[in-house]
Amino acid sequence: MPMNQPANFIADAPGLDFLNSIATPVDVAVDWIADGEGLIGWLRQADLVPADILDEVAARAMPGELDRVADQARDLREWFRGFVRTHMGAALQANLLAELDPLNRLLARDEAYGRIGLRHDHGHGHLVYEVARRWRSPESLLIPLGEAMARLVVDQDFAQIKACEGRGCTLLFADHTRGHARRWCSMGVCGNRAKVLAHRNRKKAH
Repeated sequence: MPMNQPANFIADAPGLDFLNSIATPVDVAVDWIADGEGLIGWLRQADLVPADILDEVAARAMPGELDRVADQARDLREWFRGFVRTHMGAALQANLLAELDPLNRLLARDEAYGRIGLRHDHGHGHLVYEVARRWRSPESLLIPLGEAMARLVVDQDFAQIKACEGRGCTLLFADHTRGHARRWCSMGVCGNRAKVLAHRNRKKAH
C-alpha cells in the first residue's frame, strides 16, 4: 500500500474513481486497495465511509478479514471495469440489466434503515429523516462501493465516459466539460506530457 501517495480522484464520478484505484502514476502500477489496510485508506480518502466507522470496523476485524474484503473489492472493481469499458461511449440500454446482476446481488446485502435525526443549520437544530447503516462486518464496506457503481450506471451518460489519451495511462473519467472536449486525466500530467511530445516531434520534423 503506497501510504504516502494520494490516490487518484480525477474522474468526476466516484464509481470511476473506484476503477482508478489501480493506476500507473509514473512507471509502475500502484494498487491502492492491494490489501485491507489499503482498502481502509482508500475509502477514507474517497470519503465514502465516515472516518469513525472505518476506525471501528478496522478495530473489530479479525486477522486477515480486511485483506479478504480487499480481495472481493478488487474482483468487483475488475468486473465493473469490464462492464464500463464494454459500454462506454454510448448511452446504456435497458436490456443490459441482466449484466448488472452481480452489482444488484451486492446491493441486496445492504443493512440500511431510516431514522429521525438532527441537523444543524445556522445554529438551529432541525429534525430530519435520514438513512443510516449497520456496519456489522468488514464486508459491509463493499456496500458504498456498490452504491458508487450503481449511481454511475443510472446517473452518468456513458457516452461521456472516456479513457485518458495519455500514453500508458489507464485512468477513466466522466467528461463534464463544455463541449465534452476533455482528453486527459489531468492537464498537469498527461496533458503536459502530450504537449512536450508533440513539441519534440515538431522539432524533429524540421
